Amino acid sequence: MPPRWPRQPDRNDPAYRKLDDRMNLAMHVAIFAVTNSGLWFFRILGERTSPPGTPDSLPWTPLLTLVWAGLLVAHAMFILTIANYSEPTATATSAGTGFKPKVTANTTKASK
Repeated sequence: MPPRWPRQPDRNDPAYRKLDDRMNLAMHVAIFAVTNSGLWFFRILGERTSPPGTPDSLPWTPLLTLVWAGLLVAHAMFILTIANYSEPTATATSAGTGFKPKVTANTTKASK
């Protein structure tokens, strides 16, 4: 069951940002586990079913797994140790105002 948030979700709320970042990390770990287990399954299946002396199927699987695991560790280190959730994020106060034409005080038409 997903976690419930007791108030209106707001990205400026430090507790909400912390929970959101940790759920994002958990989703990345789940995608890593599912994808890599499938890749390794087909790699081993290809090695077992192919005739001896044929090249390995999916030879890049170990490299992909190591690089992706390293990125996940870096993501986890940032979320769990480095990220600062004490202050809200800065927001632009004038965003979305659109174009406003300049108004001058002397706007009289010249008469003929």
